Amino acid sequence: MLYSKTALVFRNVLPKLGLETTSGILGRALSTQSQQSIETAIPDKLYKQIQLEVRGNDPAVLKSYAHFTVSAAEKLGATIGRNFAPRKPEHKRYTLLKCVHIFKKHRVQYEIRTYYRFIDLHRLTGSTADTILEYIQRNLPEGVAMKVTKVEMLPLLESIRVPPNSASTTSTN
Repeated sequence: MLYSKTALVFRNVLPKLGLETTSGILGRALSTQSQQSIETAIPDKLYKQIQLEVRGNDPAVLKSYAHFTVSAAEKLGATIGRNFAPRKPEHKRYTLLKCVHIFKKHRVQYEIRTYYRFIDLHRLTGSTADTILEYIQRNLPEGVAMKVTKVEMLPLLESIRVPPNSASTTSTN
C-alpha cells in the first residue's frame, strides 16, 4: 500500500504524542456501550391565546395567507378565534421636491399603504403552538410581515391559592 509522506508522519507521530487518531475517536463514538440518560419531565406551556398580526401591502395576498393559516391551524387541531381585517389601511404620504436644488413649486407625492390582518388561536399547548407557528412562518409570502403575541397561562401562586387562617382573623371579645 502506498501512503503519502504526511500520512506516514501523522501515523507515526500522533500515537507518540498521546493524540488520538480519527479511527480511535470514531471507534469510541460508534461503540455499543449505552449510557443512561436522565430525562427530566418539563411541563409543557399552555397558551390561552396567540394573536397573529400580519402586515402587507397587498390585501389580496393577506386574505389568501389568512385562509392558508386558518386551514393549516384547523388541520393541526387548533381552535380558531377571530379572523378579521380593519377597514382602512395605514397611509404614509411623503412629499418630495422633483429637483433637489431649486423649483419648490414642483413636487412629487409618494404613498405607502399598509394593510393588516389579525388571527386569534385559542387554547394551545407549547409544542402545538411551536409547530403551528414554525409551519406558518416558513410559508410566509414575500412582502408580508408577522407579529406574534402569546398569552401564557400560569398556575396560581401559593400565597393566593391557600386561604389565610380563619382563626387568626376573628377578634376575641
